Amino acid sequence: MVLPVLREELALLPGPLLADGQPSWTLHDPARNQFYRIDWPTFEILQRWSFNDPEAIAASIGTDTTLHLHADDIDGVAQFLVENQLVRPATDKDDAQQFAERLTRIQGSPVEWLLHHYLFFRFPLCRPDAWLGRWQKVAGLFYTRTFFVLTMIALALGLGQILRRWDVFIASLVDTFNWEGLVTYGVALIFVKLLHELGHAFTAKRFGCRIPTMGVAFLVMWPMAYTDTNEAWRLTNRLQRLQVASAGIATELIIAAWASLAWAFLPNGDLRSAAFVLATTSWIATLAINASPFMRFDGYFMLSDWLDMPNMHERSFALARWKLREWLFGLGEEKPEHFSRQMETGLIAFAWATWIYRLVLFLGIAVLVYHFAIKIVGIFLFMIEIVWFIAMPIRRELRAWIERWPAIRASHRGIRSALVLLALILLCLVPWPGRVSSSGILRPAEIWPVFAPGPAYVERFTHREGSEVDAGAELITLAAPDVQLKRKTALVRIESLRWMVSTSGFDAESRAYFQSSQDELAAAEAELANIDKDLARYAPKAPFKGQLRDIDPDLHAGQWLAQKEKIAVLVGRQGLIVETYLDEEAVKRVHVGDDAIFIADGREGPVLQLKVSNVDADATRVLLNGMLAAQAGGHVLTRERKGQLVPEYGIYRVTLTVESPVGELASQSWRGRVVVRGSWEAPILRYVHNVVAVVVREAGF
Repeated sequence: MVLPVLREELALLPGPLLADGQPSWTLHDPARNQFYRIDWPTFEILQRWSFNDPEAIAASIGTDTTLHLHADDIDGVAQFLVENQLVRPATDKDDAQQFAERLTRIQGSPVEWLLHHYLFFRFPLCRPDAWLGRWQKVAGLFYTRTFFVLTMIALALGLGQILRRWDVFIASLVDTFNWEGLVTYGVALIFVKLLHELGHAFTAKRFGCRIPTMGVAFLVMWPMAYTDTNEAWRLTNRLQRLQVASAGIATELIIAAWASLAWAFLPNGDLRSAAFVLATTSWIATLAINASPFMRFDGYFMLSDWLDMPNMHERSFALARWKLREWLFGLGEEKPEHFSRQMETGLIAFAWATWIYRLVLFLGIAVLVYHFAIKIVGIFLFMIEIVWFIAMPIRRELRAWIERWPAIRASHRGIRSALVLLALILLCLVPWPGRVSSSGILRPAEIWPVFAPGPAYVERFTHREGSEVDAGAELITLAAPDVQLKRKTALVRIESLRWMVSTSGFDAESRAYFQSSQDELAAAEAELANIDKDLARYAPKAPFKGQLRDIDPDLHAGQWLAQKEKIAVLVGRQGLIVETYLDEEAVKRVHVGDDAIFIADGREGPVLQLKVSNVDADATRVLLNGMLAAQAGGHVLTRERKGQLVPEYGIYRVTLTVESPVGELASQSWRGRVVVRGSWEAPILRYVHNVVAVVVREAGF
């Protein structure tokens, strides 16, 4: 075997100690500014590369060191060098042909090129290395202990003032939720991110690294600044690499600290508003985006440098995939890498957390792309997101299972996993008894509140708490002077108009106004009828036979009542019912005639047997019974609007009749738990219905 010739411009730099204590080296490709960390065996192989004979290289390493390598190990290193373009082609013809083939593989088909550049691409905007060198002395002031102490003092003073004036700070936050505030936040975010990248650049330059480019990268068409700090791989001290990775976050937190202090001491005005925006934008953006280790942002590189583990995502993913296959199939394959038990468990947990985080994030991005783009374009981009970020990783893992199918089929654990999977599928497909649970109100079937229709005083009231009244009986007599005055005025007007109509035939002038007088008389009589109807409301009569409850014991003749002031509640004798509200998904599983139970809050009284008597066909717009609102301990999420409780989602009223004795629960209304034995349903059908509903809803163009 003839080994390929290494490129002459490659540089071999000393690297840090690896986790197992062996030395490492960094191979630098200056043409592409790429760095590759190699271990001790690879270093020994490269030292003897000029032997041009794998067997001779392996024999020399075995003689001069304690390592025992084979020709296959040298072949693996040669393959690594060729794949990463670290060797020279054999001839110029091969050179051109190989580069053309490699370019074709990298670019792929036009569709692949479009997908790649839609998902991620970047524009270099400047080459800041020389400029960073000129300003290094000025930037050095921000790395001194004095500046650090001053920043901590500013942070303490700023936070102290914010806590003391928390109400003002929150009011400022609310005031910025408008179009002008959003624009201000956008400008502040751009400014902060620029300083963030300069923090990386100045810190890397401080340790002797070259910064070839700075620019803008686009991740799924979302712009973000970037700085090329690949030369940080030159640094053998992992703490220095950690400083470079954390410099951006540190810069944003420093901005937040000083902006908080400025907000506390500046007078009201544009400068104070700008300080508030910087104080809130900096640390929120840092914690929400840059500090996350689940994407390849600053938090990931900080964690990698802290653990001294390059390519942490790929290595943890490989370990997690190996562990998953061992859990499912017990193949007994060799681990991708060997770590301590604690580190192995942590890397596997990190890989699973990253997968879950990315699944949620990419689904959210896909939904946003779908909603903010033209519909047909949105559907196409949504499918790209789902296929590229979710379906393709799953497909690659399934292909790995297919490659191992003979071993999986022969594995006892594989058979057991298949049986468990089959059981789970059956559990999802087989109908289960449905139980719909919600909060409900046990109350009399007939309830009629008695209240004052308007400002009035009590003229006559003879009933007491618990009084029995017959249907049609007068409950109270109220006097409303304003309404009575309107009636007297209307009577006088009607009398005057009647006189005008009766005398209209005596002369020509009065006959000319005869028709208009008759129209005015008809309008006045209609107005009087409305007034009489309104007055009748001040003497309410019982619509059914029942008992008066919740009467004010101090209510007496001559007492004034305000509009809508409650007087009593008439409770009928038609038994008790339970009332509850269910969302659109739960109400589909409930039908008239279904059995249910009611358990009062506090476990008081017996468990009541119920039967569904009515299910409303239309959703409830306003929740009339506030006891079922989440704010009062119920289950219905509501928001207050114009004094009424409006449900956050569609809910349907369900009425249930009581089929068993109520015992001590008969004295008043009770809130409790309602459990309806709904129809049987396969668990997966609920999700299928939701998916179909979304597809049908979004299918129209």
